This record gives sequence, structure tokens and C-alpha cells, in this order.
Amino acid sequence: MLLKTAIFIVIALILLSLGSSLFFLLKDQGTTESKRTVYGLGVRVSLGILLIILITYGLYTGQLGNSVPWDQVN
Repeated sequence: MLLKTAIFIVIALILLSLGSSLFFLLKDQGTTESKRTVYGLGVRVSLGILLIILITYGLYTGQLGNSVPWDQVN
């Protein structure tokens, strides 16, 4: 349960970073000195790597499953 919560939090942080980067992209339009959009991209890439690590760990330990409900035999 803790792993799934961590995955949802990381996904929410990725979306928040995406929104803030869009805001800074529109606000800093034409300004070449501002690097806030680039830093937002770095944060998103880092969070994406963390998300992949969490999902891989969950599948490896069995905390996350890769089965679908309609494929189960009664």
C-alpha cells in the first residue's frame, strides 16, 4: 500500500512540474536569461526515473501485479 501511494505522489509531482514549466514558459517568453523551464524539465526527468525505479521495485518484489481481471480463470 505504501508503494502505490508513493507512485501516485510521484505522478502528481510530475504533473505539477509539467504545469509549472508551462507557466514559466509562457511567463518568461522572449527572456533568454531565465532557465526555469529547463530546470522544470530536469525535475520531470528525475521524477520519471524515480517512477520507473519504484515500478520496477514493485514488480520485482511482487507488491505490484501485472495481471488483468478479465484474464483470471475461475
